[in-house]
Amino acid sequence: MDIVPLIDRIGESPTAALFGLITGVIFGVAAQRSRFCLRAATVEFARGMMRDKVAVWLLTFSTAVVWVQGAQMLGLIDTGEARMMAVPGSWSGAIIGGLLFGMGMVLARGCSGRLLVLAATGNLRSVVSGLIFAVVAQMSLTGWLSPIRDYLAALWITSGGRNMNLLTTVGLPQSTGLVIGLLIALIALELSRRNRIGFGRLVFASGVGFAAAVGYGLTFALAQSAFEPVQVESLTFTGPSANTLMFFLDRNAVLEFDIGLVPGVVLGSFLAALVTKELKFQGFEGPTPMRNAMIGAVMMGFGGMLAGGCAIGAGVSGGSIFAGTAWLALFCMWVGGMAMDVVMGGRGQPATV
Repeated sequence: MDIVPLIDRIGESPTAALFGLITGVIFGVAAQRSRFCLRAATVEFARGMMRDKVAVWLLTFSTAVVWVQGAQMLGLIDTGEARMMAVPGSWSGAIIGGLLFGMGMVLARGCSGRLLVLAATGNLRSVVSGLIFAVVAQMSLTGWLSPIRDYLAALWITSGGRNMNLLTTVGLPQSTGLVIGLLIALIALELSRRNRIGFGRLVFASGVGFAAAVGYGLTFALAQSAFEPVQVESLTFTGPSANTLMFFLDRNAVLEFDIGLVPGVVLGSFLAALVTKELKFQGFEGPTPMRNAMIGAVMMGFGGMLAGGCAIGAGVSGGSIFAGTAWLALFCMWVGGMAMDVVMGGRGQPATV
């Protein structure tokens, strides 16, 4: 893909922001229509159910793996240059941060990506939770909480100055990633058949995973054409939420992929809800849900930054490139989410919310 004319016309930074916007819009539309949500999937699973939320999550994850691994086999992207792979990963951060994030998303009634989608449709409780999440994420990145995050992350890191590629470490061929993705897709489709999930929702669930591949493809193309170094990255909402917040607070902030991603998700989700007439103002039902949501947002903000990514960043984008710490963080998010639902005695909001 020749993007040099575009770069020459609008510049490298605006091009990066535009690519983030495109990726975000795809995600926003697909996530809103499919009701993709890791929290809902973990709650279903914790309650001994394998219904539509689990099926949608598995289909999203498998789609991301298939598209990303397929694109790499065709030479369209090189995930070895992805930001998550090019730096040391933190095993301790993945464990502690993943558990905190998983517990937080159950309290907040949605992961960071889901909160962003819901906020765009008029969900005011998601707006409040999302703002708290972004502030705490920024505090964990460069603020008062950053020393604690750095300490916990440094307890146990990957060797060799890079993250671990699970396929390479085990000695499996590159095609194994594609096969794993296809196998998970078959499981997802069987669950979808049993739960009678409509074809349209399946397409949109796949669209969420496809958005992750689009992000990698666009940023890789930019990295190959730009004069300045560009990070190969894709969907994630911990860092981008913090960066987008600072972009509007700091006049010296510059455009980048992250700055286009978050507004793109809001735009895509809003348009999808507008077309389907699902725009609706919603608030907190009482003090207890509000308290839980605020605590959960804090846990997700710190946990996501410590884990190296949120449920989307580590769980889908990181998982699709088989980054070792991403898979561990995703596992711990599932464990943390299920544990919190058990602690709450299954009294949390139902999985369909």
